[in-house]
Amino acid sequence: MSSRSDKLPLHIAIIMDGNGRWAKARGKNKLEGHRQGAVAVKNIVTSARQVGIKYLTLYAFSYENWKRPSVEVNGLFKLLEDYCKSEMNTMIDEDIQFHVIGEWGKLPGRTRKILKETARRTEHCDSMRLTLALNYSGRREIVNAANLLIKDGVKRVTEKGFEKRMFTFDMPDPDLLIRTSGELRISNFLLFQCAYSEFFFTKTLWPDFQEEEFLGILEDYKKRDRRYGGA
Repeated sequence: MSSRSDKLPLHIAIIMDGNGRWAKARGKNKLEGHRQGAVAVKNIVTSARQVGIKYLTLYAFSYENWKRPSVEVNGLFKLLEDYCKSEMNTMIDEDIQFHVIGEWGKLPGRTRKILKETARRTEHCDSMRLTLALNYSGRREIVNAANLLIKDGVKRVTEKGFEKRMFTFDMPDPDLLIRTSGELRISNFLLFQCAYSEFFFTKTLWPDFQEEEFLGILEDYKKRDRRYGGA
């Protein structure tokens, strides 16, 4: 376990919140907010790669987001497809591996196809892993892991055995969780994995979240004393 150091987080998770409020404040529809949010994604992915972050996980679509109007949901999937198509070659050039967690098999067929293609074409990349959480629920992930243990006939559950059945089995827990838009909750995101994560909440709406603020948060993280329950 480490104390105060100048090391960057190995794994950053971000709850990208505020697209709708950004659009409303400007008299635009929600999809325009999501489009601007996609621009912010590109900027932050680039910044994370440049400073040497190894794992970046973005909460892109929650299990609860199906409750939103179908026009908005379909528009989100179209934006996701466009992002993968436009950024695939950049990810390859920048050595970024694309990864998806969640029950994404339930997404539209066209969306699944481009997600699989992006993951396949970047699977050799290893400088940074960009993970999108899609149709994701932290509680459902935990229940799913428990059911896998039952299916495997495990008699005694261990923390390691449980971790191996999570969607994130092959990546470290987040060192830092960032949420934009001023909300002070983690909204069913990586509940098991964030047991010892550092949290940072900013009032900035996601489309306005820029590299300068991101780098400032990393500087704040460096000053924190991570004791993991120790003295």
